[in-house]
Amino acid sequence: MSQEPGPFTPRIAPRVTDNERDAAELRGRVETVSKGGARAAVLGVNDGLVTNVCLILALAGASASASAVRTAGFASLIAGAFSMAAGEWVSVRSQVELYHGILGEIRALVQRNPRLVLGELTSKLTDAGFAHDTAQRAAAELPLDEAKFLDFSARTVFGVNPDDLGSPMTAALGSLGLFTAGALVPLVPWFITEGLAATVASLAATGVAGLLVGGWVSGSAGRPVAMGALRQLLIVVAAAAVTYAIGALFGTAVA
Repeated sequence: MSQEPGPFTPRIAPRVTDNERDAAELRGRVETVSKGGARAAVLGVNDGLVTNVCLILALAGASASASAVRTAGFASLIAGAFSMAAGEWVSVRSQVELYHGILGEIRALVQRNPRLVLGELTSKLTDAGFAHDTAQRAAAELPLDEAKFLDFSARTVFGVNPDDLGSPMTAALGSLGLFTAGALVPLVPWFITEGLAATVASLAATGVAGLLVGGWVSGSAGRPVAMGALRQLLIVVAAAAVTYAIGALFGTAVA
């Protein structure tokens, strides 16, 4: 017999599950992390933030003029963005070429010595918890489809995912844009004001951006958002304080 909810009984709405949506969201997160997209995004924005705020505050500490800060900050933005883009392109391109070479070797090994690969597949499936007979039968059925056999062998035996090689151009353009976005944050106030007001605004804007980046990373990893945000803020403040102190110590005005 169902019981009618009383005045103090909370009405809990049934949770509607959407298997396709949940699976798609999880696949998207896994793909972003495995291809290094999240790492590149955080690295690009964070590098732009910290690099430019340190340079700007070092010049501010040395009593540089607003025009000198703007020029140096903009030059740092351009140099850093293109340096990041070139570095990402070379890195990802090299990784893709190396993986293609490994896939070629795996393909040759599959054709030359399929028994060895079958044995390794059986061993891997057994280590994953399958019964030996089940693992043996599963590994033996894969050669019926050569493409699937090569793909599964590359993933399971050798740890190479052919779908996760990445795009050098996408990585380069992403890094360029993200570094630029990060580097603009501490620079923009110097186009609006100057002196102490610009210094404080630059540091405050960078601190807020650092909180957002740190919070997003921690939230995406399932950790407390506040902890990640605070950690990122402390990194920004510490780096800015050191460079400002160095600039003030030298005390050379850059006119």
